[in-house]
Amino acid sequence: MSYETIQFNLSEGVGTLILNRPDVMNALNRQMRAEITQALTTLSDDVRCVVLTGSGRGFCSGQDLGDASAATDMEATLRNEYEPMLHAVRNCPVPVIAAVNGVAAGAGANLALVADVVIAAESASFIQAFTRIGLIPDAGGTWAIPRAVGTARAMGMMLFADSIPARQAADWGLIWQALPDDEFAETVAARARHLASGPTLAYNGIRQALTASFDNDLDAQLQLEARLQGQAGRSNDFREGVMAFLQKRKPSFTGS
Repeated sequence: MSYETIQFNLSEGVGTLILNRPDVMNALNRQMRAEITQALTTLSDDVRCVVLTGSGRGFCSGQDLGDASAATDMEATLRNEYEPMLHAVRNCPVPVIAAVNGVAAGAGANLALVADVVIAAESASFIQAFTRIGLIPDAGGTWAIPRAVGTARAMGMMLFADSIPARQAADWGLIWQALPDDEFAETVAARARHLASGPTLAYNGIRQALTASFDNDLDAQLQLEARLQGQAGRSNDFREGVMAFLQKRKPSFTGS
């Protein structure tokens, strides 16, 4: 499929979705939001991991402030355009790695932070820039950030709108990993290939269980674990994993 504001490439089971408006630091306009949603909700069965990244020197600078249509009715834009995009990331049938190659600001930071795993170059940074223009954080930021770093750090990030360097973000637990710039691309590719060759049903079970754990009590979570483990235990990948362990070889998972 041809896109105008993103690129989507598939190699070795890894679908790479590149935000491709480098002249405006990959700012999100209506078309880009629609294309991200379209790409993530129409994945072929060949895609077993998605890498979300940006072109040029930034990941995403957030909402395109030159997009007059978004400013006309921000509530409608969030409900009709941002929510489907963010749900497409969270409900993607395969793991999503946000590979943050540069500045991730505002809604761009929060787009990254709803991914399953966030890996950033050390030169990258995360900015909840909303109060700089008199707004509150949106695009899922008030959901994702306090769950990752707690209320105190989330509140400070949002009130002061400070730039949080990638290394600090990793130390806080906001992201999974911050890497030297010269190791970033190679490590992201290796991580993505690892997930693309892994037990996809088990990965999805992990994603479901961790998301639900914030709202469940222990009994509810134990019941969910049992149900998800039952599904995983009936998979071809479980049978292959056990056989490979007994035969002392590397498993060949098919994602089924």
